[in-house]
Amino acid sequence: MKLEPIEQGFVSRRSPDGPTAVAAGPRLAVTRDRDLLCTFMVQSGLGVNDFVPMLCRSSDNGITWRDEGPIWPHLSASHSLFGSVSSSGTGQFFFYGVVTPIDEPGELFWLDESQSMKPNELFTALSGDGRTWSDPQAIALPVPGAAEAPGALCVMRRGRWIGCFALENTPDADTVVDRRRVMAIYSDDQGDSWRHSEMHRFDEEHSGGAEAWVIELSDGRLLGTSWHADHSDKRNYPNAWALSCDGGQSWGPTCSTGIMGQSTGLAPLTGGRALFVYNQRRHGDVGVWLAVVRPADTDFGIEFNQVVQHTFGR
Repeated sequence: MKLEPIEQGFVSRRSPDGPTAVAAGPRLAVTRDRDLLCTFMVQSGLGVNDFVPMLCRSSDNGITWRDEGPIWPHLSASHSLFGSVSSSGTGQFFFYGVVTPIDEPGELFWLDESQSMKPNELFTALSGDGRTWSDPQAIALPVPGAAEAPGALCVMRRGRWIGCFALENTPDADTVVDRRRVMAIYSDDQGDSWRHSEMHRFDEEHSGGAEAWVIELSDGRLLGTSWHADHSDKRNYPNAWALSCDGGQSWGPTCSTGIMGQSTGLAPLTGGRALFVYNQRRHGDVGVWLAVVRPADTDFGIEFNQVVQHTFGR
């Protein structure tokens, strides 16, 4: 098995001297009319707390793209929003992520001196057509800390909404944050109320999760993955994964994928398999990789693993 690119190009290119110089966090969803929606965030500079979600659309399978602008232009001066688009089996669209208030233009969301993140909340938003969106609805964090939630919301076939997030310290030194876990939140009443569970638990000192993702497999199990990060930056761990057989209320052991990657993404396939997409920045062939996996018990079940996009310039 070998993957070959059919087409490649840019969804959007930003001017390095403009007010939206940086783009991050691209995600895709498909409409009933087979259009592709791509959401991503722009910001004025790396680390600046002014993320603005943008939307582009393609009607020719991703060959060309139309820029449809900011999703919530009226919030861009007051709220920094980072998240991902996803869709349900009924054709509804969802946007899930984190929202951080903007107190001063140009402020940072990550504070190096305290190794902490500005306090934030989770949020969801809905759309029936991918063009008109509800305003973001905040979800208070169920545990102490700040949230890092770049993965999309999963809408299960039985109707449950489930998302996940990793934890970061806040500038409040008195707040004790358990960073050695990745949390799942789930709702059975379309976001009116939420419950939570622990999706990943890391035993290693100074380790934690990041870039987490959750999907429903074709057999009804939930698969959650994350970057197993070392906060002391002295060690490298393979990406982590876990399974849930009860809709996210409880999770099996946190296991190693055996893949030394960083940022992760997931999409379900038939037969209990999944596409596992990850960045490789530190080991071997640097670029974007794609693996086909069939997880079972404590075996990630890697059937295929290949680099699909080398880093530009290499």
